Amino acid sequence: MGRLEGKVTVVTGAASGIGLACATRFAEEGAAVVGCDITESSGWEPVAAAAKGNQFHVVDVRDEDALKAMAAAAVAEFGRIDAIVTAAGTAGGGPVHLISLEEWQRVQDINLTGTFLSAKAVLPTMMEQGSGSIITIASVEGLEGGEGASTYNASKGGVVILTKNLALDYGRIGIRANAICPGFIETPMFDSVLNLDAMAERREQIRYQHKLGRFGKPEEIAGAAFFLASDDSSFVTGVALPVDGGFTAGHAVGIAEMMGLGPR
Repeated sequence: MGRLEGKVTVVTGAASGIGLACATRFAEEGAAVVGCDITESSGWEPVAAAAKGNQFHVVDVRDEDALKAMAAAAVAEFGRIDAIVTAAGTAGGGPVHLISLEEWQRVQDINLTGTFLSAKAVLPTMMEQGSGSIITIASVEGLEGGEGASTYNASKGGVVILTKNLALDYGRIGIRANAICPGFIETPMFDSVLNLDAMAERREQIRYQHKLGRFGKPEEIAGAAFFLASDDSSFVTGVALPVDGGFTAGHAVGIAEMMGLGPR
């Protein structure tokens, strides 16, 4: 029996990357999974096959009515919602003086407002139950700055503080809220930015700042999400959890290698 047996989980951004990895892990652990994304994906098929009734909805997380309808469908099918992972997101960058208002708003609307609306859609059910786990996907760049990514970083910093407010406001009725702050994870979004030829040198510099010497895998973020959805984290709320291979531990400049602590 899986450790999420009997739990009902919602995952946004479930067609690929971190969202798909979370949906897959939850299904493997026995949860009923309701996923959504702006497009369908063949990658969802193993999740659908894992349990009768697992649902996938084509939803834009900027659409409040569509998110409410998805939550209602989950409750109609399964009777409750125990956890949500807000993995839908988009990249965006540039220095402030070069960013159009339209581009700024697009990134905020998907990453921050989309997280707000996703949580809002499931909160009435969780409040009625007196239980639930809201798991937002922020970023290490929501904890500290990063060159050339002001739009993205601002949105993810907003997700971190929004999550802490959710923990403050709803904890006393049994709802937990925590943010996962991934390092650089090998996803389609990662590929669209860091696998460009012009980014080859920068990609290596960013990899080096992950103290484990590599980029992360979506499944490693799914492991953290599983913990936060499970009863093992029953006393964890209001946390911004870096899952980042040591990216935020401090700056690396090569001294460890000088002391014989490089790759073996």
